[in-house]
Amino acid sequence: MKHPVTETSDLPRISVITPSFNQAKFLERTICSVLDQGYPNLEYIIVDGGSTDGSVDIIRQYEHRLTWWVSEPDRGQSDAINKGLRRATGEWVAWQNSDDIYYPGAFLDLVRTATERPDADLIIGDMMLIDEHDRPLRDIRYVTPHYRALLAEGMVLTNQAAFWRRALHDRVGFLDENLHYCFDYEWFLRLTQHAKGAHSKRIWGGLRLHGETKTSRQAQRFEEERARILAGRQLGLWQKRLWKMRRLGLMLAQGQVSYLMRGLMRHAQGRGAELT
Repeated sequence: MKHPVTETSDLPRISVITPSFNQAKFLERTICSVLDQGYPNLEYIIVDGGSTDGSVDIIRQYEHRLTWWVSEPDRGQSDAINKGLRRATGEWVAWQNSDDIYYPGAFLDLVRTATERPDADLIIGDMMLIDEHDRPLRDIRYVTPHYRALLAEGMVLTNQAAFWRRALHDRVGFLDENLHYCFDYEWFLRLTQHAKGAHSKRIWGGLRLHGETKTSRQAQRFEEERARILAGRQLGLWQKRLWKMRRLGLMLAQGQVSYLMRGLMRHAQGRGAELT
């Protein structure tokens, strides 16, 4: 008997949006990481902001496999993502940045997890930090997402490995286009207030570290925007510690002992304040 999610007719539609602007160096790898999933009920949308670096030529090479794409000026990344989300028709939706990737099998693992957890509206996987050549640098492990966990510790999930039910947009709306640096953090805060979460222990996405990312070039603006998002809803120190202990306890229950030990070693060597 076949697994229930291996029958094509049973597979839910997945919509992926890639916002793009002058990322020709990495864009094709992003596109291939989506299309090479081999997922038969895929809706793939690329929203390019009017690139001038050859990105449009790359997109055209794959347009026969895209549901829709456009290249035109926009008001930033959140605007581009919203353009795609408003066109999406899938049961599950996500965005993948034009310099990041999905790992093989991510979409089918999403469907398996959704089948096992039909009550979940937001499902996340784990993530790998990668370099400019796709080489793995370090894995990042997560637990079931929760609104207060995000308030306590920040981005304890990532868009590179997160999918949510499109129906949630009727209640939650779309990304805040007034935000340009921490719009993903604000979005997932809003989403986790309305969505029941679930977590898969498989690595779904790769976050690329390179010198041209907004994070590396605009650290101060990230902090300023983050402070505005958190204004009036910060948790106390004891609450932050409680939610951190929750995460560590769940990781231990998952058997992530070696991962936590690696985090402790990095902390002891001064290579990061976080245990993970």
